[in-house]
Amino acid sequence: MTLILPLLLAAYLIGSIPFAVVVTRMMGLADPRSFGSGNPGATNVLRSGNKLAAALTLLGDAAKGWIVVWASSTFGPGLGVDTAGLGMIAVAVFLGHVFSIFLKGKGGKGVATAAGVLLGISPALGGLVLLVWLATAVISRYSSAAAVVAAVSAPALTHWLTGSDNWTISVTCMVIVLIWRHKTNIVRLLSGQESRIGQKKKPDDSKAG
Repeated sequence: MTLILPLLLAAYLIGSIPFAVVVTRMMGLADPRSFGSGNPGATNVLRSGNKLAAALTLLGDAAKGWIVVWASSTFGPGLGVDTAGLGMIAVAVFLGHVFSIFLKGKGGKGVATAAGVLLGISPALGGLVLLVWLATAVISRYSSAAAVVAAVSAPALTHWLTGSDNWTISVTCMVIVLIWRHKTNIVRLLSGQESRIGQKKKPDDSKAG
């Protein structure tokens, strides 16, 4: 237990790195919190019209989830960290993104980081969930709908591929938070007011995306 606490803190701090803000500042672009939905994530960065910035944000947010889970899964067992501890670390890096200490607790919605976590748990798991996301996104052209559908599928796919209750519980915890973070988007989807992928935000679209 003594070891797991610093590992959880490290995971949370890594997850807190706001790549949307870092990338846009490095590229001399507007802070993503100042336009669109105000969400520091790849989807909102894409609304700036800069696809490279959006891609780099997506890559960075996914990479931090993957690297933390991969590193903890690779070296953790040798340090006495069991699967339950690994699951807690996975949740910690995800929560770091959603509640970033560097953004005063106001982070992204967690889709890319969750995807990175799933890839770290199992490439097959991450790949299948990404396929669900991609299929839904292509059909609906709604990023938020794709995120919710992929999230709902994740716990069952986790249990099927890993057979681990600990990993399934951890993924379920992330899914609950992810769906909660998309509650406004879900309302907008049901009312037909959600913006589609690549569409610039409408003037009154202040809380979606």
